[in-house]
Amino acid sequence: MADELHYQTIANLSVRLAKRELSAVELMQAVIDRTNQVEPKVRAFNSRNEVDALSQATAADARRSAGESLGPLDGIPIGLKDVIAVENQPLTASSKMLANFVSPYDGTVAQKLKRAGAVLWGRLNMDEFAMGSSTENSATHQTANPWDTSCVPGGSSGGSAAAVAAGQAIATLGSDTGGSIRQPAALCGVVGLKPTYGLISRYGLIAFASSLDQIGPFTHTVEDAAIMLQSIAGHDECDSTSYRTALPDYRDELKQRQGPWKLGIPKEYFGEGLDPEVGAAVERAIAHYRAQGCEIKEVSLPHTRYCLDAYYVIATAEASSNLARYDGVRYGHRSKAAKDITDLYFQSRAEGFGEEVKRRIILGTYVLSSGYYDAYYLRAQKVRTLIRQDFLNAYQEVDALITPTTPTPAFKLGAKADPLALYLCDIYTIGVNLAGLPAVSVPCGFSSSGLPLGLQLIGRPFEEASLLAIARDYEQAHDWHQRHPQF
Repeated sequence: MADELHYQTIANLSVRLAKRELSAVELMQAVIDRTNQVEPKVRAFNSRNEVDALSQATAADARRSAGESLGPLDGIPIGLKDVIAVENQPLTASSKMLANFVSPYDGTVAQKLKRAGAVLWGRLNMDEFAMGSSTENSATHQTANPWDTSCVPGGSSGGSAAAVAAGQAIATLGSDTGGSIRQPAALCGVVGLKPTYGLISRYGLIAFASSLDQIGPFTHTVEDAAIMLQSIAGHDECDSTSYRTALPDYRDELKQRQGPWKLGIPKEYFGEGLDPEVGAAVERAIAHYRAQGCEIKEVSLPHTRYCLDAYYVIATAEASSNLARYDGVRYGHRSKAAKDITDLYFQSRAEGFGEEVKRRIILGTYVLSSGYYDAYYLRAQKVRTLIRQDFLNAYQEVDALITPTTPTPAFKLGAKADPLALYLCDIYTIGVNLAGLPAVSVPCGFSSSGLPLGLQLIGRPFEEASLLAIARDYEQAHDWHQRHPQF
């Protein structure tokens, strides 16, 4: 399988590296070769440094030769969404505003990956400032879905999902504000985990909506997601929202925890707008769990119909606040056409931000403005509390919830020019962010046109171990995760 190293799992590769059947340099070179082969079609990367990656791999081999292996990620090529800070690497958020910015420091997840020996490989394309569902809002270029390069890979972490699906990285990190890990994972046929809010530090993550953002992994398997989670989870003094909690051995718990489980089917997630092929695939997954002896129960999340409205008030309000720092004065794009300081603010922001980012800043500024704060932002936060309570009420009866990840398979590039049509792509994922819950998307089949479909499992707060065990139960009984796109 030497020619397929780029599609092997972290679990398998770490064993081969430990046994010296394979070197980290050989693995990194295989991933580089694969990337050079398919990148002209996929365009997952904003930038990459082959010399630096091979140098990191050489250091991993030297550690192993000295008997100092750092664990299962030592020598494994991991790509990062271009919104996570890595010292001396570009940090652009796929925006003209940060086109030439190089990070002066490591974000916490980058520090942890380095301590685990991972080879940090490349900066991955995304919707500008993580605002979008298709990666069409990137200021650099459009990433394609590896299964059909005329289709979108999803977003905002489209480059991170596409890179794993195409074999351009063994695993990647993305960020999820309203579905930006799970939605592209579903559309690209890989595993995407959005952890509980506060489980992973956001220090070094360029902020979109600070009460919603969470970093998480893209992998080929649920076990690999557990390995990645183990390396990056944990309390961080640099993030005031980081939560102090004991971390289980996610990989071990994954195998120890057995069903049958009580699983809930939210009736609000199976109505109008759900593609019949997606619905049928999820129903087959439900039938699998029923056949395993799981108790399947219909539950209600009655405030689901308010999720989209509450999300786009809260998220845009926080985006308006967070992006105010990009003013053309301290760092980022600075207009050369400005006549005075006021004009500098206007011109720099007008030139540096794309249309979708401007749209959300304007909306967020409006809902925070005098006379509208109580009517919009405060009310949205109250609705958010009700949405979270719906989930907690459901967990009085069930262990986890099963839903589709997306309402449809991947759509054609340019097919959804209307912003609202794109917003609706996240209809099944945004409630999880509003409630701060963990959720995972796993492959559950293909459409008649050969596009991947995703199953979403939503767990209790900080119960990632149980959530991943439930997901692995389905994964182990099917081979969807073993299928890869053919170019």
